[in-house]
Amino acid sequence: MNISGKTALVTGGTKGIGYAIAEALVKAGANVFVCSRTREEVEEAVGKLSAIGNAAGKLCDVRVEEQVKGATDSCQRRFGGVDVLINNAGIGIIGKTVEEMSPDEFRQTLETNLFGVYYFCHHAIPLMRQAGGGYIINISSLAGQNPHPKMAAYNASKYALNGFSEAMMQEVRQDNIKVSYVCPGSVNTYFGGDTPTEDQSWQLQPDDIAQIVVDLLEMNERALPSKVEVRPSKPPAK
Repeated sequence: MNISGKTALVTGGTKGIGYAIAEALVKAGANVFVCSRTREEVEEAVGKLSAIGNAAGKLCDVRVEEQVKGATDSCQRRFGGVDVLINNAGIGIIGKTVEEMSPDEFRQTLETNLFGVYYFCHHAIPLMRQAGGGYIINISSLAGQNPHPKMAAYNASKYALNGFSEAMMQEVRQDNIKVSYVCPGSVNTYFGGDTPTEDQSWQLQPDDIAQIVVDLLEMNERALPSKVEVRPSKPPAK
């Protein structure tokens, strides 16, 4: 895919991995539409991205289907469609056992990390099919295949996301719609209560994930890396 001139919708695109992806796509010449649950973050991100290229955004809670449809419709009205969908929005409630975690916390995790992806795919696929094709990239995690104690909800959401992505890939590939999911290991962001520090510089950086997204989009049309695993090359020795 020639990224220049295409329209990309990036969920959770105002900070961390999402913003790095949005920035990389704007620099590659794409029209970028970001969404987030915080209005101030949307406005700040759009301001910075607009200084580089074409960008817009909208307040959106991915757990609410009506807001997802509103964001998709806004992207279509502003840029004429959705060629690329990056499902990056996610939460991680880490450090609680199943017994300690509240039902609401468990529900929020699944609704954000899985239902939100479904909602955006549900509304974007018809637009991609109408345009003759597109690309959906879901940001998953190595936690989608490696279970950890006190991460049951996050593990469950990412295991489910991986299966969802694989099934959807088979459903839409004949419509010239590619589906990939990226499974990073530790990334140096504020996600899950983590804090970026020099001591954790061994971790992956958001730009590393953004580079993978760009590489996937620019790959020859005949090739589809449906799953990409990426991990720090040299974590601290145990």
